[in-house]
Amino acid sequence: MENSLVNWLSEQGISTVNVMQILFSLMISILFIQSGLDKVFNWQGERDFYKSHFKDTLLNGTAPFLMPVITLSELAAGFLSGIGLLVWLFTGHTEIALAGMLMACLSIIQLFLGQRVAKDYAGAAVLVPYFLLAAAGVYFYLL
Repeated sequence: MENSLVNWLSEQGISTVNVMQILFSLMISILFIQSGLDKVFNWQGERDFYKSHFKDTLLNGTAPFLMPVITLSELAAGFLSGIGLLVWLFTGHTEIALAGMLMACLSIIQLFLGQRVAKDYAGAAVLVPYFLLAAAGVYFYLL
């Protein structure tokens, strides 16, 4: 039995790899734009959380310096993924979308490091599926 949706997508020039690229880009773009904007619009609350979270670690006192870094990293990952998806759909060029996926991986690694340093192992564990999502996105763009 043939799959009519797969056949239709194929007729449109959209492969199964392309479908995965679209889905990964959408997910990463939503995830990181929302997370970054949440930090921007709740800056004081986020800063207070980070100060408290890292108060007994070697990152104590670094929240004012590291928050802009992670916020910009998250926003870059989200916007590069979203804009990259549009560029890919209209031009066929995937470089920007791939950069978004790579930036997502780096952002999650930054967050993971912070959670591990804070000895928040449960928080670090929650980040692993997000990293796998972003890494799989990189994989599909490199195919």
